[in-house]
Amino acid sequence: MKRYRVLHMSFDTRATILNTQIEENWEEDTASLWKENKKTITQGLFHEYGGINFEAKLAYFKEFGPMPFSIIAYHNNFFKNIRDSYVIGSFYPALTAACSLGERILNQLILSLREDFKATPQYKDVYSKKSFDNWDKVIATLESWNVLLAEVVTLFFELKDLRNFSIHFNPETDRLDKELALKAITLLKEIISLQFGIGNQPWFIHSIPGVIYVKKEAEEWPFVKKVIIPNCVLVGYLHKLEHDGSWFKVVDDHEYDDREVTDDEFKELLASR
Repeated sequence: MKRYRVLHMSFDTRATILNTQIEENWEEDTASLWKENKKTITQGLFHEYGGINFEAKLAYFKEFGPMPFSIIAYHNNFFKNIRDSYVIGSFYPALTAACSLGERILNQLILSLREDFKATPQYKDVYSKKSFDNWDKVIATLESWNVLLAEVVTLFFELKDLRNFSIHFNPETDRLDKELALKAITLLKEIISLQFGIGNQPWFIHSIPGVIYVKKEAEEWPFVKKVIIPNCVLVGYLHKLEHDGSWFKVVDDHEYDDREVTDDEFKELLASR
């Protein structure tokens, strides 16, 4: 009767707000609110990154764009470190960090999930190692286990090629560090948004406005069980959320029938509240 609802997630849309153009035809109150929000964000960034070369830092922050909207997983803190490097103009560290974080995500997925795939032919190649630097093998293994989405597989191969170009000595990197860093960051953003994001992924119930629930059949999928569900709360269709001052807490003291319902039936129960 219950389903897992995604509750713990990470996002930062300050760059989106800063990059939004205030149009002349906006209502005065709306335009004033946006101007005030932009001013508040800018002041916050000044204190966060310091006043030296602040105009350049602000431009790089806007150029970096929003952080990917995702559940809390293997990447959130380190991805923020990458943004910090980019914003202060340390483009090569941001580039190498983005490539390294991609490899780290692959490693953590393999190490976290491999015991669930002991019966597969690929297990013998990954069961004993503590880390992996062969991207081709790791990506192919995770693809064969249906862990990585098809689009994510393609993006990881693109990031691998960029990593090899950037990490192995190449004179062109000296003048392309900013361009390459932004490309690596963009690829990693897409990977995180697709694999760890909240949207049309096959493990979520779709067509429920404003909230995300895990499909019943997906609850036992290794990636969902070990990465998605730890960011969820198990709730019935009559639950509600209350803000406790810092985040939301679940209020769900209802007694539900002791029976299973399909995902479509669960959606109908939600709609009937």
